[in-house]
This record gives sequence, structure tokens and C-alpha cells, in this order.
Amino acid sequence: MNNALLELVTDEISKELLGTTLGKIFPLSKRSLTIDFRLPDSNYLYITTEPSSPAIYLVTRKFKELERTSHSPQNFHLLLKKHLSGAKVVSVKKIPDERVVMIRYKSMTEAGEISSPVMAAQLTGRSSNLFLLNDQGLILGSLIDKDVDGQRIGESYHIPERASPKRHIDEAADIEMLPGETTSISKLLDRQFTERKAAQKFDSQAETAKRAILREISKRNRLIERLSEDLSNHGDATKWKRYGDLLLANLSTAKRHGNMVIVSDYFDAAVPELAIEADENSSLTHAAQIYFKRYTKATNAAIEIERRKATIEKEISRLNATLAEIERAIENRDEGYFALNEPDRKPAKAVQKEKARLSGARQFRSSDGFEILVGKKATDNDYLSFRIAGSQDTWLHAADYPGSHVIIRNPNRKDVPNRTLIEAAQLAAFYSSGKSQPKAAVHYTQKKFVNKPKGAAPGLVRLASFKTILVEPTIPAAIDRKLN
Repeated sequence: MNNALLELVTDEISKELLGTTLGKIFPLSKRSLTIDFRLPDSNYLYITTEPSSPAIYLVTRKFKELERTSHSPQNFHLLLKKHLSGAKVVSVKKIPDERVVMIRYKSMTEAGEISSPVMAAQLTGRSSNLFLLNDQGLILGSLIDKDVDGQRIGESYHIPERASPKRHIDEAADIEMLPGETTSISKLLDRQFTERKAAQKFDSQAETAKRAILREISKRNRLIERLSEDLSNHGDATKWKRYGDLLLANLSTAKRHGNMVIVSDYFDAAVPELAIEADENSSLTHAAQIYFKRYTKATNAAIEIERRKATIEKEISRLNATLAEIERAIENRDEGYFALNEPDRKPAKAVQKEKARLSGARQFRSSDGFEILVGKKATDNDYLSFRIAGSQDTWLHAADYPGSHVIIRNPNRKDVPNRTLIEAAQLAAFYSSGKSQPKAAVHYTQKKFVNKPKGAAPGLVRLASFKTILVEPTIPAAIDRKLN
């Protein structure tokens, strides 16, 4: 607010506040508050010391609305209440050529003496603040504590010096009257600031929404790059099969030179010689089996990676469509779009509690979409089995080796597909001492058949009923791993 506008609004406030008493204070933010002076027509005094738009004027609000949006009081609000509660306003004046409004009160101290405290609204841009002064002009408290001469508690109040003279735009000239509107400066200011705040909120929501979508698109593009790198690391499946076939076809004619085997390439019409790498301590048959395994892994990886890439590309397509919607909403200034599409957010405490709850478990999602949790330590196993798992969840553990408790979450009590059961069993075997074995037995049952003997060590349980499955200890390539 510039000097001319502040002069006008101060005169208007003075006419309304003289002789009134200060009532309830509603803190709206760290730098904004509304004060009840028991004015007619639900009018309240609004003061904000936001550096970008400091202001003081009267607003019309519902009492319940102010109570609903009010924040917890700071020490300064309690100080105002202590010194000004019930105090009567005796003057409202603006300091000449300065953007400071002084509201003087008349009150009775606890000792029964008359006191004239002052609330100083300093609306000076970056140095904006709100002060409580005593009769002698000493600072009793401030909304924002600053280590500046004449602004500290206990010092005589002085207006901060201007860093450099600046030309202020005549804001009064920018305020337009609506048809049939009164000449209340406060109403015009309230409308202007409300519209400006709504525009800033729209811009903030739009920027946040756009940035979130771009971040998700970028995340998926990086995932596709990593999947392509993973596929490249598996090598050419056709090449591995060809090497395996050639090693078997040249069992009697192959020549060995250290870790290289020279074979005749029967896949080429000219039948040239071809060098294939193979461990000099392994037989050619074993070397061929290794290449066939690489062929199988590369083939399976290619199928799974292409499936996941196709899924991710569909997600990117959907996100790009959403981005286009956001850009159209920004262009049309469609405030309703962001109000309807604002994401549901869990309270920060709930999110932190959920993260802490699962911090001791590795998280996976099976090929069929079931969540699989794998304990990390013995104490985590107990927490996972007896605090997180439901009675209908499937519980698994390596049969003959110490290891992690594994839970297949089943909140909807569906039948667990055999593929998901095998994947969870493979995880149970992999996260056990038997992970180096070619096959491992895994017990599985519903969690309701798992109990803990009294005084048993962490991780030790007793099963009332169970079945056993034999699997390869591995992390199945088809499941999704959540990073935790």
C-alpha cells in the first residue's frame, strides 16, 4: 500500500474503530491476523505484514469462518491479548509520509493505573512488522523478531530507514468500482487482495500440478533407459544359443587355447573358424550349458522387459494427456480444474507412520498384483508376522534354513494364485541361508496358524498347520521391487 491509499484507509478505519474495544484475535498465518472490535455487520480489522503485499483494512467475515481458518496463537498474539484485551481505541493515525499506522488504546493496568499502549502496523515492504508499544514508545513485543536498531524489544520504536527512495505506484488509481458498489476503500481493497490471492493460488496450483506430471514423465523415461540398459547387459540371446550349439557340434574337432575355443561355424555357408570364450577348466558340454542358460535368461528378460516397457509407455502416454489438460486449464484460467483434480494427500504424520511401519520389510509386487513383504532382521520378522500380517495373509519361511518371514498380503481374502505363491516362496528361499542351493523347501500357511512360543527368541515361531513347496532361491524377474 502506498502513502495515498494508506491515508484513505486509515481515515476509514478511524471512523469505525474510535471508542470500540479490542476483542478476540484470529491469527491467520505467521504474518497475518484479524481482530474483532465488535463492529456491526460482521466487520473485522485485517492486518498483514507479508513483505510482498502489506496491508491494513476492514473485512466482512463470518465469525465461524474466522474460527475455522484461525491458527494457534504465537507469543505476540498472547501479548496483545494480555495488554489490550478490553482496551478502548482512542486514536487511529498514520505517521505523515510513512507507511505506518498507529492505533492507540486506553486501558487499565493490573495496578489500577491508566495506560496508553499503541499497536504500530509498519507496512514497509520487506521490513513490514507489527509492534506493541508502551506509553513511552518502548517496544514490548513484535510479530516478527528482527535484530535492527529501533525494532528490538526494549528499545524506543523507530521507523526503519529506507534503503533507497522508490517510486510507489498509485494503487488507489488502480482500484475500480463495481456497479452499485459503495465508496468503502476497505471493500475495494478486500476485493482486490482476494482476487490477487486467488490468482496466486491458481498459479501455484498450476505450477505444482505441471511440475508433478513432468517429474513423473521424467521418472518413467529414466526407467525405460534403465530397462534398455538391463536388456543390453543380458546380451544377444541368438548369439548365446549359436555359441552353445557350435560348442556341442564341435565336441570332437574343437581346438582349445587357454580360455578360447576354436570351432567351425556351421551357421555360415563358408564354414569359417570362430573363437568362443570358455573357461579352460570346464568341459565343452558345460560351457555350452552356460551359454544356453544365458540364452534362456536373455530371452526371458527380453520378453519381461518389453512387457514392462509397453506398460510404462502407456503410462507416459496417459501422463502426456494429463499434461495437455493442465496446459489447457492454465491457458483458460480454469480454477475449477485444479480444485477437482487436487490429489488426496495423507497427513504428514500418517505418511511417516506408514513408512516407519514398513521400514523393516522389503516390499515387492507379484505378477498377479499381490503385495509381498519380506522381513529384514529377526525383530523385523516378529513385527511383520504379528503386527502387520492379517489372519488371512499367507505366511512363508524357508523350511530348513534361518531366514526372512515372508507375507503375501491378502486384504480382500482372494484365492492366492499359484504363480504368486511360487514367487513368494522363491523370495523366502533367496532371503535365507539356503540361497546358494539349487532348490530349497519352503513352508507356507495362513498367518492365523502361526504363533510365537512364550519367551521365544525374535523370529522363532511355531506352525499349527502348513504345506511345503520346493523352489529355486531367486528374486523372480517378473515381480516389481519397491525401493526401501
